[in-house]
Parts: sequence; structure tokens; C-alpha cells
Amino acid sequence: MEMKKRIHLELRNRTPSDVKELVLDNCCSNDGKLEGLTDEFEELVFLSTMRVGLTTVANLPKLKKLKKLELSYNKISGGLEVLVEKCPNLTHLNLGGNRIKDLSTIEPLKELGTLRSLELYTCEVTNLSEYRDNVFKLLPQLIYLDGYDKDDKETSDSDTKLYAEGWEYGDEDEDDEEDYDDDDDDDDAPSGEEEEDEGDDDEEENEEGALSGEEEDEDDLNEKEVDDEEEAEEDELEQDWGQKRKRELNEEDEDDDDDD
Repeated sequence: MEMKKRIHLELRNRTPSDVKELVLDNCCSNDGKLEGLTDEFEELVFLSTMRVGLTTVANLPKLKKLKKLELSYNKISGGLEVLVEKCPNLTHLNLGGNRIKDLSTIEPLKELGTLRSLELYTCEVTNLSEYRDNVFKLLPQLIYLDGYDKDDKETSDSDTKLYAEGWEYGDEDEDDEEDYDDDDDDDDAPSGEEEEDEGDDDEEENEEGALSGEEEDEDDLNEKEVDDEEEAEEDELEQDWGQKRKRELNEEDEDDDDDD
């Protein structure tokens, strides 16, 4: 599904300024760029664009209230200075599974003074010598890197810490559902003539959309199969990375014991 169409569906009859959480995972971006996202999403706090084929964040609109940005499993290799200008209050950034190879790529993030959590798992940069120490030096404002703090303690609930003083994403849907129910109750029932006209229109729309609906269902099924395969591969990479990290910690503990 194209990104513009996905955004239209996610709006659910709301205006962009009403949206605080927007999930666009697994949709299709043309030319590796964000599409359909505008400055009108001024209240956006959480944005997720995982596995959409992004190669750049250059088209990101100004989102002053954005706190959490999920960009994992795309093809981003640079241009992160855009985030400093467009998302000045970002606290959590997930770039895992992208094409980040060296520390200079993430250096612009040092200007994001509010950044507390950064994820780069499975990026090539994680293979560099003293990777963690160097990232914490480069970005002293960080508390968590790939889910661990400076003392290699794993966080169990980073989102709670990150959103302790602000809106927590996930509550928006419940509020929206209540608003929709209230709107439905307040609406007056249409008259008999209006019901007949609406019924005729619905029949025509159903007939016209039947064929296109079948084609879309088939396309969606094929896309889902591809997405499932990609997610399985990515999950396996994450598990391997996590096991590697735990082995490194165990080896460090053994070395400390030997020194004692």
C-alpha cells in the first residue's frame, strides 16, 4: 500500500492536527522518501515508518512535538542532520537495521539535547572497536544505547522513563473511539427518502468496487507474504545480535573474575 493512501486510512476522518500517534509500517515509499506527511501533523508525538524502503529523511516535515521516531529496517545511510532541525525535541530514535557504517553518520545527533535512547542494532557501525564507549562519548546526552545504559544494564521499561513527563502513545486510540461513539449517538437518523437514496448509492458503489476490491485483496495477500518473510529474517537478526551482546557481557564478567 502506498504511503499517502496509508496516511489517509490512518486519519480515520480526523484532521492531521488531531493525530498524536501515526504508524505507517510496511507501506510503500516512492523513491525512498516520505510522502503525504506534512507540517499539519503538528501534534504528532510518535511516528513509526519501519520497513517502508526509506533511503532518506529529507522530506520529513517540521514536527516540534515528536518524541519517538521509529525508522528501523530501512536503507538510510546518512542525512541525520535533518532530524535536528525538524524534530528538536526527539527523545527516542530507532535506526536499527539501516546502512549506518561509521560514527560520523550519527555525529549530527549530538545537537539533539533531548535524545535519551538510540538504537543501532544490526547496523555495520556496531562492529566497530569500542563501539559503545565511543557512541556514549560522542552523544553524552544518551541514557540508553541499543537497550543498555553505560553500565551495561538492560532497561526493562524505557518507554515509561521516556514519557514520564508527557503524553504516552497508545492512549490516543481509546480517546478517538469514545469520540466516534459520541458522534454516532448525536447524529440524527436520516429521513426515509434519504435512506433510499443512500441505499441506491451504496449498491452502485459496491458494484463498481467489487472487481477492484478483489484485485486489491490479491495484492495485499502477496505483500503480506513478502512482509512476513522479511520480518522473520529481521527477527532472526535481532535475536542473533542480542545473543552476541549477552555473550560479550559474560566474557567481560569472566575477565573481571580472572583479574580478581
